[in-house]
Amino acid sequence: LRDVSERKRADAMLHHVSTHDSLTGLYNRAYLEYEFHRRRDSLSMPCALIACDIDGLQMTNETLGHAAGDQRLIMTAVLLSELVETGAILARVGGDEFALISPGTGRKQAEAICRHLRESADSYNSDNKDSFLSLSVGYAVAESKPLELNVLLRDADHQVRREKLLRSQSTRSGIVNTVMTLLEARDFITEGHAERLEVLVGGLAAKIGFGSSQQDSMKLFAKFHDIGKVGVSDAILFKPGSLNDAEREEMKRHSEIGYRIALSSVDLLHIAEWILRHHEWWDGSGYPIGLAGADIPLECRILSIADAFDAMTSDRPYRKAMPINNAIQELKKCSGKQFDPALVDVFCELLQ
Repeated sequence: LRDVSERKRADAMLHHVSTHDSLTGLYNRAYLEYEFHRRRDSLSMPCALIACDIDGLQMTNETLGHAAGDQRLIMTAVLLSELVETGAILARVGGDEFALISPGTGRKQAEAICRHLRESADSYNSDNKDSFLSLSVGYAVAESKPLELNVLLRDADHQVRREKLLRSQSTRSGIVNTVMTLLEARDFITEGHAERLEVLVGGLAAKIGFGSSQQDSMKLFAKFHDIGKVGVSDAILFKPGSLNDAEREEMKRHSEIGYRIALSSVDLLHIAEWILRHHEWWDGSGYPIGLAGADIPLECRILSIADAFDAMTSDRPYRKAMPINNAIQELKKCSGKQFDPALVDVFCELLQ
């Protein structure tokens, strides 16, 4: 009896695994197709298929990490589950795609379901400033039999694609705003760093002849140069001590993550290349590209000096701030290796 009971439990578990999505707990595409064809002749008419895509999921995964992407998938599943009525079939049918088959649902009802889903996402965003969720939704309705699942999926997907195009810029802006909210919440160690950096780069930029517009761009760069750190784990970002080799490689990713974020923002697009290159060294030993000398954008050469100076003269969990004179000596020591020698001279003159 025990063997029979265990075998039944194992069979039930195997059936669940084969028919459900492991992350969201919803049915998977294979089960949706099976159940639709099994019930096709008995489904109440009209029959609607609601399709839903999560906007910008790839960007979320690349910038905030897969855990953040998974959170959005799970939340979408929750919102959709609230709309399921008796006889409906809800499934995750792709990486960022969901489908709800709703028998006995006409066009007006389908439109109402789509509208309710969008409103639910908006409400979620109002309550969760650190987790932006954007959904593109569409529907298709079959008024009579025979029902064809591929036709319903295709027609609903056409609506989703049109809506996704219209929402693309607001989606990117929403994700960038979420990134900034998270960065501000996490950046307690470097409190005031961006403000001090704006003053330092503004002074150096003015000294070498930058106009007011260029100085404004430099100040924006100073504020957002480390935006990619939102994609680095807290364990590494706030480690009270030196990083090991693997952790250093992970930390280095922040310039590329920041670059991708900036490309998605109208306001940051013009400084995206600087964000990517702000850890290049004068002698070519920096990252991520290995540029050297004048091939490094002037804006990046300015920021690297100011950034290093502020880091040395600010308290850290593992050390006290360095005296200004000592920091100046360190800048001079690294002149020609890490920093542009001519800019180091100008910067030190400003400080003294």
